Amino acid sequence: MKFPSMAEAAGRTLGDEEVAAAERVIRSGMLNSVWGTEARALESEIARVYGTRHAIACSSGTAALHLSVVAAAPDPGDEIITTPITDFGTVAPILAQNAVPVFADVDPSDGNLDPGAVAGLIGPRTKAIMAVHLFGAPARIGELRALADEHGLALIEDCAQAWLAELPDGRLAGTVGEVGCLSLQQWKHITCGDGGVAITDDDELARRMRLFSDKGWDRAAGRSHAAFGLNYRMTELQAAVARAQLAKLPGVLAARRRTAVQLLDALKGLPGVRLPCPEGHAWWLFPVMCPDGDAPELAAHLAAAGIPARAGYLGEPLNRAPVWDAAIYGTSRYPLDGYRPNPCPQAERMVDRTLLVIDWNENYTSEHVELIAAEMAKFRARP
Repeated sequence: MKFPSMAEAAGRTLGDEEVAAAERVIRSGMLNSVWGTEARALESEIARVYGTRHAIACSSGTAALHLSVVAAAPDPGDEIITTPITDFGTVAPILAQNAVPVFADVDPSDGNLDPGAVAGLIGPRTKAIMAVHLFGAPARIGELRALADEHGLALIEDCAQAWLAELPDGRLAGTVGEVGCLSLQQWKHITCGDGGVAITDDDELARRMRLFSDKGWDRAAGRSHAAFGLNYRMTELQAAVARAQLAKLPGVLAARRRTAVQLLDALKGLPGVRLPCPEGHAWWLFPVMCPDGDAPELAAHLAAAGIPARAGYLGEPLNRAPVWDAAIYGTSRYPLDGYRPNPCPQAERMVDRTLLVIDWNENYTSEHVELIAAEMAKFRARP
């Protein structure tokens, strides 16, 4: 049985609507969002979906995270606490602003930041907390918000994997921090190939992020550059495709949730696995914890049966990545002189032995779910 992949048309919701959107832009003759209308329309639509005052479209999810760090305004050498289980796009913007990533350990039940571990790392140079809603599971953002408020820190939410994930109080992930960051990359719930959006309710942070994304260009003042910035502008083609995809997002999420719940029901009571909590989950991936440490063996069994599963998610948690032994700028390691990432034993064990992820897709059927459940049961039934 073939499993649809987000690398191909069978695993995406791209269709006539996206073709018409791209044609609309091409026929208009204006592909640049500075003078076009599509990116501004996308921003309005996403702000409306999330109930935020502002949405700033940009070229990638990593760019959105860079904008969020710019909004937090760390001085060189300031620290931002984040998770070691995430894509490097979460961490690269911290270094790009000459700040220092501080890795806090995770909750072994879902891989999200452990607020207790975060609390123990807050120091005089801490500027912000950057939480990731890993695999689409809501992080313990209420506790992190309380920590940030207690210590006067900014809270950034990386929602690249968590479109429309719901928090226990009913709010959407991305709306509790000062800035929430979304991704439109090929492998996300909806896509325009690459693209990102930063959302915020803060007028000044929105101004700062919009300015940075447009080379610090104060468009109201003519050709005047008011601040340092980069070109992170989204194109009109990206925005038009993203608008067509955004209209399909509720259906994508509903389909992923439907089959994820079916698999949860099918695996209930299976020994040797700890299943994810479905509450608010956006199901970018379907994670399974194997407390006995045999996730690599189970992943190999599933892969041999044609199921897109892998152990660990990362080659190593980011606190153990080789980048920390390399130069940052030229031959300099600034701002990491003398830096050694914190040990994160829970994250390290998850990546090494206990975490298994199954690719998830809105076009999975009940037959896909049944095969996954049958193969997992077969593995557990071995003598």
